[in-house]
Amino acid sequence: MGAQRTSFAKLQRDRAKKAKAAAKRAERQEKMTDADDVPVEVYEPLSDSDHELSAPELLAAIERIHQQFDAKVISYDDFEEKKAELLARLPID
Repeated sequence: MGAQRTSFAKLQRDRAKKAKAAAKRAERQEKMTDADDVPVEVYEPLSDSDHELSAPELLAAIERIHQQFDAKVISYDDFEEKKAELLARLPID
C-alpha cells in the first residue's frame, strides 16, 4: 500500500502558518530597526562615595545597561559585571 497524500486543506494550513510566521518575523525585524534609532545612554559606574540609590533608580540603571547590551554598546562580560554590581546594591526587605 502506498503512502497517503496530504489533503489540500492540510497544504493550505501549512501555507497559512508559514505566511503568518513570515509576517511576524518581518514585524520583529521592523521593531528592531526602530529600536536602533533610539539613542542609548552610556552607563557610568557609581562609586561608593555617591549617595545611596533607591530601588527604582537601581532598576532603571539595570534597564539602561540591558538596553546598552541589546544595542551592542557593551560586551557581555561588562554587562554581567555592571548588572551584578547593581543587583548587589538593591535593597532586599
